[in-house]
Amino acid sequence: QVQLVESGGGLVQAGDSLRLSCTASGRTFGSYVMGWFRQAPGKEREFVACISRSDDMTYYADSVKGRFTISRDNAKSTVSLQMNSLKPEDTAVYYCASDIRFPLTRPRYWGQGTQVTVSS
Repeated sequence: QVQLVESGGGLVQAGDSLRLSCTASGRTFGSYVMGWFRQAPGKEREFVACISRSDDMTYYADSVKGRFTISRDNAKSTVSLQMNSLKPEDTAVYYCASDIRFPLTRPRYWGQGTQVTVSS
């Protein structure tokens, strides 16, 4: 079992940057692929980015490629999402997720989510 807790959400203006973090507890962090999903109001949850267990592969949704960067620190059991050039359409609840397979498609473990609001 893996417990995930997100932090770092907030209200920003279009063009600003924001960094989300997720801290994991439970079994060995390095055994899990980590990633981020998001859900905007009235929309289904969608994939944003994921990173392999050994930090040698990353995968991004087309909508965030070039603007968002995912990274992990296995020693600190954390995964981060650096979000630059934010747009109003990035407004959503962002969820940290994990599982053992790369890329993340239907992860078993989820955090509670953190709200990101981008004003125009």
